[in-house]
Amino acid sequence: MLVGFLALLFVAMGAREASAHDAPAGWTYPLSCCSSFDCREAQTGEVEERPEGFVIAGTGEIVPMTDRRIRNSPDGKFHWCARQSGVDAGCTICLFVPPRGF
Repeated sequence: MLVGFLALLFVAMGAREASAHDAPAGWTYPLSCCSSFDCREAQTGEVEERPEGFVIAGTGEIVPMTDRRIRNSPDGKFHWCARQSGVDAGCTICLFVPPRGF
């Protein structure tokens, strides 16, 4: 009986890890932007809007405003989804930006 319960618990935990995770405000990051851990709310000053696009302060990466990786932020805050490991660690997968004038 205990083995069955532990097996069910293990399966349930695995299913949760395979789904997208939630932003602090409660909306869900799309799976196309993350692997259940690649997205987070950006800290103040971490993403700056400049004429050439959105600049990621920690990496210097510029994401043009017309880039397909740009998404609308449902909560009016910047959220950055970036690869966490490998040769392209720190590269932007998706960038959620607040609407202008928010």
